[in-house]
Amino acid sequence: MPNPRLTGRGGGLFCGVLMFVSGCLDALLFGSSTTVYGVLFLPVCALTAGWTSKAELVTAPVVVPLAFAVGLLPVADGNNGADGQLMGFVTALATEAGWLYGGTLIAGVVVAVRRVRMVRRRRRA
Repeated sequence: MPNPRLTGRGGGLFCGVLMFVSGCLDALLFGSSTTVYGVLFLPVCALTAGWTSKAELVTAPVVVPLAFAVGLLPVADGNNGADGQLMGFVTALATEAGWLYGGTLIAGVVVAVRRVRMVRRRRRA
């Protein structure tokens, strides 16, 4: 299994690009299903938190909600025009907050577990 170590910016870029591509594929293949998008978001959160470097673990739970919003752009339904698109985006953020909170929680738990393991290793050494 690959074991990359992403910086804070790299983790944000990784998560943001992956969620934008997921959102585009969801819009293309599943007709902008927010449930499919939410399900795809959860493993991306775990990967981002698992692959962030030890020195920048705190960034993982911060970048995943931003990536959720970036990827939601192609999925959010909106009428023509900037106002309609903005309303569709805000509505999608509000109605899909459960996925957002769940993914952020997953990233937080992965980071916390990694941090506890790091502290235990230091104490043993």
